[in-house]
Amino acid sequence: MWYAQNYGLRARQIAGDGAILLWIAFWSTAAVVAYRLACKIAFPAAAARSAASAPAPGSPGSPGSPAARLPLVGHRVDTALRGVADAADTGDPVIVRAAVTAGAVAVFLVPVGLLLGSWLPRRLRWTRQAAAAHELAVSDDGRELLALRSLLRPLDEVAATADSIPDATPGSLAEGWRNADPATLDALAEAELERLGLRTA
Repeated sequence: MWYAQNYGLRARQIAGDGAILLWIAFWSTAAVVAYRLACKIAFPAAAARSAASAPAPGSPGSPGSPAARLPLVGHRVDTALRGVADAADTGDPVIVRAAVTAGAVAVFLVPVGLLLGSWLPRRLRWTRQAAAAHELAVSDDGRELLALRSLLRPLDEVAATADSIPDATPGSLAEGWRNADPATLDALAEAELERLGLRTA
């Protein structure tokens, strides 16, 4: 189960997944652009650099460098391109090509890896919890476990659950769970399913 059954939560999840894909596409494009810029600098422009010691406008290190204008990591990309340009002076095309490739991969992996490192664990955790809750909801014992899970939520969430049930308080919910009261167990289990964005019936 990758998406919630609740329409509101599902829409937010789809929007979040779409934003992740756009982020990956953006940095894929940025990495390709950086790779091509670095290749132009490292290979065809080697002779031109020997004719002029000062950086020309638009070259790495100059204020108008295209790499420097990349959002978020433009300065780091520009610094990496300058390093590639310096590496070209070694005259070894294999080393230069490896440096260019490594720089382009870093341009992609750093921003994408940082975002995926924070987003993917939360997304997978919800998927596991939703799948487990969906299986538990079909049995009486499972619904009792869901009810217990609902009682173990932070106190403000337990109080909000009690407010949604007529004549209920957090204390009465706990007592109803201890006494295995069917109405209380169902209300608590449904509250936990709703929290995960799953249908309660």
